Amino acid sequence: MSAPVVLGIESSCDETGAGIVSDGRLLAHVVASSMDEHARFGGVVPEIASRAHLQAFTPVVRQALDEAGLRLGQIDAVAVTTGPGLSGALQVGLAGAKSLAYAAGVPLYGVHHLAGHVAADTLEHGPLPEPCVVLIVSGGHTSLLLVRDLVREPIVHLSDTLDDAAGECFDKVARILGLPYPGGPAIDRAARTGNPESVAFPRPLTKSGDDPYAFSFSGLKTAAARWVEQHRLRGEEPSVADGAAALQEAVADVLTRKAVRACRDHGVRTLIVVGGVAANSRVRAMAEQRCAVAGIELRVPPMTLCTDNGAMIAAVGDLLVRSGAGPAPLDVSIDPSASLTYASLTPLSTRAA
Repeated sequence: MSAPVVLGIESSCDETGAGIVSDGRLLAHVVASSMDEHARFGGVVPEIASRAHLQAFTPVVRQALDEAGLRLGQIDAVAVTTGPGLSGALQVGLAGAKSLAYAAGVPLYGVHHLAGHVAADTLEHGPLPEPCVVLIVSGGHTSLLLVRDLVREPIVHLSDTLDDAAGECFDKVARILGLPYPGGPAIDRAARTGNPESVAFPRPLTKSGDDPYAFSFSGLKTAAARWVEQHRLRGEEPSVADGAAALQEAVADVLTRKAVRACRDHGVRTLIVVGGVAANSRVRAMAEQRCAVAGIELRVPPMTLCTDNGAMIAAVGDLLVRSGAGPAPLDVSIDPSASLTYASLTPLSTRAA
């Protein structure tokens, strides 16, 4: 009997993604981004994102099926992001996924967006070690998780950001520096010619007595804004390259320091870094250095699987199907502010014991 084939749909923000996974193997991975449409506004506009999802949904799914050499009738399950995310964007993806599942006569699985980021690593490196520490860093989320069985056991939150996420900090400071949206890649590019030691930006929540795992990037953003302001009050333009390099160094330092500390404290030998900010070159390099010193295995997905995509949602769906988890009812709804406790957002009553 052949392994089930799962189609995954992602539409939580400004990427419309469709991916197909079977038995842990990635068969197709297609993403349409509306990022350019949001760039002139300096951030994602929910209404524009929703319209872009409506336009991209069918072409993206068709392209994924073509890439995998499959017809809709050969899909065994559909998995879709049902939260967290932008309400309208999530509604578009869920409505489309329900239609596909109904038309194909297959079960539907509601998936937590952040669990998808965790599962993205399995498509490159295989099953997750049990246990492992996962650092999720993106535009809207910065969390440290202790993960055992991703789809069978509760996910333990060691910490979350208290305010701005790391990616949000990059976006806001990039705007202050006059760099384009999205800020993360722009900061990374500008930092290549800068001196990371040129500005003594703070390392939030790293003093004795602070929560060893918690994150806070609002103060760092404010420090960068004041640094720029002080230069301009003197009639000077700050060095964008130096500011970007110093900011990136501070963010990478805090993220990797706390993640390695979590691994040591919990006796975990594997750190997995996922999410859009995992594509940042300095975050990757510093994580590699610190993990090597600590004797910790580091796993980071390829760049194409770090940002939002349907393949990661299909990967969770594939794990859920293989674990025997119950599907969601077709009247399942979105949860824009869903907390991450389980990978599936299927009601408890339908979960496999």
